[in-house]
Amino acid sequence: MSTFGHRIAHNGGLLGAIALFVVMFTIYTSNHPVGLTAAVAATAANKAVLLALVAMAQTLPVLTRGLDLSVGMVFILANCLASAIVVGTIGEGFLGIVAVLGVGALAGLLNGAIVVWGRLQPIITTLATGAIYYGTALFIRPGPGGDVQSDIADFATGQLFGVFPTSLAILLAVVVFVWLPYRNSVLGRAAYAVGSNEQAAYMSGVPVQRAKLLAYTLAGLLAALGGLMLTFNTYSGEASSPIAGNYTLNSIAAVVIGGTSLFGGWGSAIGSIFGAFVLRTIEDLLFVFNLDPLWQPLFQGIVLLAAVSLGAVRILRIRNRLELFA
Repeated sequence: MSTFGHRIAHNGGLLGAIALFVVMFTIYTSNHPVGLTAAVAATAANKAVLLALVAMAQTLPVLTRGLDLSVGMVFILANCLASAIVVGTIGEGFLGIVAVLGVGALAGLLNGAIVVWGRLQPIITTLATGAIYYGTALFIRPGPGGDVQSDIADFATGQLFGVFPTSLAILLAVVVFVWLPYRNSVLGRAAYAVGSNEQAAYMSGVPVQRAKLLAYTLAGLLAALGGLMLTFNTYSGEASSPIAGNYTLNSIAAVVIGGTSLFGGWGSAIGSIFGAFVLRTIEDLLFVFNLDPLWQPLFQGIVLLAAVSLGAVRILRIRNRLELFA
């Protein structure tokens, strides 16, 4: 196989997610009553970025062959905490933002520490810690309410130069300054090695424990950033278990649609971003075609099933599993 063909095959999931999103978003904007305006783009971006950040968070543990069921709870915890401390002056608001992101990273570090040193399964670990994070969120915000620093919130959910959604710029900054350095770092490459074969990675001298700890810590940080953006959108916080569960499940779906293998060692956070965009665009399509929102899970399931099936085709065509790493 040529180098170009290998790249296409390697990034097939990402390219498929991008193509699907482009088609769906084109249909959405062409059928929207006012077309693609700056306001329409900003509204769509503000909703999509929330799931995109949580999907990025989910991607990192998945690469190490783990699954983080607490990302939705960290998302909600950050939302409730931000509604309580990201207030006051702009300076106080920024200090609150740092505190919220720090709490998210600490939650992720706790997940990683239990998985690494407690040697518990990631699903069981994050299911338990997620309940703790939800309880903390409920303690902070027993009922919906709170506030947020309006100048920061208006900027984060507005438009740069009156055209480009700021939330997309923030997402792009996360990709450039968090994902790409991580992907090309020693521990980032180690995460892929751990997901492919943890025993072989360990025997080869790969820092398995540090790779897992960093993956879960960054997952907590990104989930908290998503919760922070939710607060900027709603100007309030709510300890909602259904919302947390919905974001957790959709983050896993976005990861699969974006071409990341749930068996670890394969995929990209960028693919997960476009997988999240696809899921969010389904909701927008139902709106413009005036369809019942109850149809949304059906269409999401169809898209997810198609993505899983396409990913399975590659495995079914392989006679020798060593060909996966050729």
